[in-house]
Amino acid sequence: MENTLFKGIIAYPITPFDEKEKVNILLYKQLLERLIVSGSHGVAPLGSTGVMPYLNDEEKQAITEATVTQVKGRVPILVGVSNLTTERTIYHAKFAEKAGAAAVMIIPMSYWKLSDDEIVRHYDAVAKQISIPIMAYNNPATAGIDMSPKLLKRILEIPNVTMIKESTGDIQRMHYLKKELGDSVAFYNGSNPLALSAFAAGATGWCTAAPNLIPELNIALYNAVQKNDLQEAQKIFYKQIDLLRFIVEKGLPRAVKAGLQILGVEGGYLRKPLQPLEEHEIKELDRILQLVNN
Repeated sequence: MENTLFKGIIAYPITPFDEKEKVNILLYKQLLERLIVSGSHGVAPLGSTGVMPYLNDEEKQAITEATVTQVKGRVPILVGVSNLTTERTIYHAKFAEKAGAAAVMIIPMSYWKLSDDEIVRHYDAVAKQISIPIMAYNNPATAGIDMSPKLLKRILEIPNVTMIKESTGDIQRMHYLKKELGDSVAFYNGSNPLALSAFAAGATGWCTAAPNLIPELNIALYNAVQKNDLQEAQKIFYKQIDLLRFIVEKGLPRAVKAGLQILGVEGGYLRKPLQPLEEHEIKELDRILQLVNN
């Protein structure tokens, strides 16, 4: 049976910093609460939106604990635990499980390009150390590694790797794996501009930073898909497509923080080397948000 622990809109919270570039846990909890009360079906801290690679071990643990404390079991939590080394990935996966996460997400990170065998062994080593499900995350744009459908099929042979998040934008991969594996695995869209196509291809959910800015539209799209109302789904999707493209193009943490400021919500600061959007980019985002919300 397909793993259905996570269904629908899986929201990715940002990690806010203060003026001295320290993680602002109090503000993080406030921003996380916005995602929960807006109706998101799950939350996923420490992803690309949460600038996971820019945080040290203690900060990652603090975010994980703060998430569990704030959520209080209201929605399932998917924690990003990726690291350059298998040892550190295992460390954070075990910490997330002990803290109360429902599942963990792993993207293969490397300086030297990893072979398929190295990637499989990496996932297998982590899986043997925890009992909660693992989502294999494929995003070559950030990781520099593109896990082919053939490789993903091998990874899915590991017992508790039950979910795949695809961010390549190649919907045919999902069709291929669905054909090969049936309902034994759950697929999640990680490419914002292809959300509608992914749902049409059978995606179980959509992992996205967009609920930080437009939660109602994201959830409405999922509901329309569930009702098989294609006309309504297309209408809702095309209303938000420009914003979805913008936040991906400009970088999720930059764009989301700027969008929050436009909406009158404190989003905190970035950690260098990340810099805020340029003034002309903020004006363009403001224009897009006004169109989306009208």
